[in-house]
Amino acid sequence: MIQGALLIALAALLWATTGIVAKFLFTGTELEPITLGFLRLVVALPFFWLLMRREQGQLKRKHPDERVPGSSLRHLGLKAFLPLAALGLFQAFYQGSYLLAVDLTGAGIATLIALCLPPVLVAITAAPLLGEKPGLLTILSLIAAIAGTAMLVLSDMDTSGTLRLAGILMALLAACVYTGFTLTSRYSSAGTPVFTTAFICFFTAALILLPVVAATGGFAGLDTLAFRHWLMVTYIGVVPTCIGYVSFFTGMKTTPATLSSIIVTLEPLFVALLAWVFLGEVLGPIGITGALILTAAVIVASRFGGKPAAGQASDGG
Repeated sequence: MIQGALLIALAALLWATTGIVAKFLFTGTELEPITLGFLRLVVALPFFWLLMRREQGQLKRKHPDERVPGSSLRHLGLKAFLPLAALGLFQAFYQGSYLLAVDLTGAGIATLIALCLPPVLVAITAAPLLGEKPGLLTILSLIAAIAGTAMLVLSDMDTSGTLRLAGILMALLAACVYTGFTLTSRYSSAGTPVFTTAFICFFTAALILLPVVAATGGFAGLDTLAFRHWLMVTYIGVVPTCIGYVSFFTGMKTTPATLSSIIVTLEPLFVALLAWVFLGEVLGPIGITGALILTAAVIVASRFGGKPAAGQASDGG
């Protein structure tokens, strides 16, 4: 179990580097956030295709005489495919809103809001949507999460000198989108292999983002990318996206769901630490207190909120 927990912690650390590297790209080039979101998916897709094919081969060898769902894309019916495509829609919106929030504010505050609020929101909204009744601790965790977010906003005003409202709103939008992603994942992913879900989700997201990037002139910023910048883009697509994803699900095999969900909450804290070391982003006393309150709220929501379905798709920042 210790090895599994360490793999999940490694995944959280790798996911945390996404916002840091993205901030370097945004400050050193004219690359648009939505374009980076698209490129991240394009780089990651071949790796997820290989993982999906490997997963399908394992299913066929395990059930040679059965038509197992997920052993081939052809075996996925419309009822199974549509929710997976919906995950891609949420993923496309999340990529754009989260990376735009990082660009408009800071990597630390954007990630804290975008990734810490969803588990609490899921625990609350799962009641009317999935029949998972929230307890008193879950409701209190929502109140604490709102308070922690408010403190982060106040801290951002103190350290930046202005209220970067657009970035904060984008981070809140990313949190809402990720909440929808998680709820849809709980509904749709049962019975669908992990990497089949991931490939369809990311492929759909890339298809959605492609015309948006083209229509908004997002590809024009590619001219400003030097070789080192392309290495950064490749890093985001391969290391936090692919290796982080594989580390997470490998660790999940031997780690209880509750413990894994708590370990994942290290990601925003890793981002805040890395943003301080590499970007000079300082939360300040109010922001640090808000981050701790928000993290505590996530841990409570993860521990006492509704339990995710087996095989739930997950993606870090």
